[in-house]
Amino acid sequence: MKRYRQTDPEFTERFEHFAFQEVVQEPGQQLDEVTRHMAILATLLGCQGTDAYRCALPYALDAGITPVMVKEIVYQAVDYLGLGRVLPFLDLTNQELQERGITLPLPGQATTTMDNRLEKGAQTQAEIFGPHMKEAWKQGHINRWLAANCFGDYYTRSGLTLKQRELITFCFLAAQGGCEPQLIAHAKGNMNLGNDKAFLLRVISQCLPYIGYPRSLNAITCVNKAAEQ
Repeated sequence: MKRYRQTDPEFTERFEHFAFQEVVQEPGQQLDEVTRHMAILATLLGCQGTDAYRCALPYALDAGITPVMVKEIVYQAVDYLGLGRVLPFLDLTNQELQERGITLPLPGQATTTMDNRLEKGAQTQAEIFGPHMKEAWKQGHINRWLAANCFGDYYTRSGLTLKQRELITFCFLAAQGGCEPQLIAHAKGNMNLGNDKAFLLRVISQCLPYIGYPRSLNAITCVNKAAEQ
């Protein structure tokens, strides 16, 4: 936001105070720095905030987000946003890492093979959502792709914990809007893994400056519905 201090001083003063002081320091709504930056990066991917992502990424890396973690956030976003919306963020990430002297590609994080990705993906779905998901892939080819590709190819990767992966998925969905049924389901998935209602509300609070009030309020409604169910 520094470049706007000269051209838009009043706006910049109020936004920086709100986003970087008031929100971050709000009693009862705080997150550890790594989790907060992880949620913000995922949120900016979800809302297509490329310019804001470019500004936020250096701060995230300086705060303890590792290059592997950043890459895993970007990779997983493809299943929830599509390659058409994620590719610019991959380019921005590669540019920042290379400017920091980090050699690409990073060490591989895959834990599945082309032969067992469906089996492992279905197991991961069951771990998050319950044992009934072990057979869900048989309901059609999209469900099979969901198990093998989304969960087998990405959720099984190292670099992020399963709780962290469900957290960033929650942020992808909340930030893009229009995915309320999926957001409720993944709010429940988060809760099943230990990311409880209070935690998810803190995540929404910390991401509100980047997606605005309507989508934040919608996300709160989804979390409340998930908690009731």
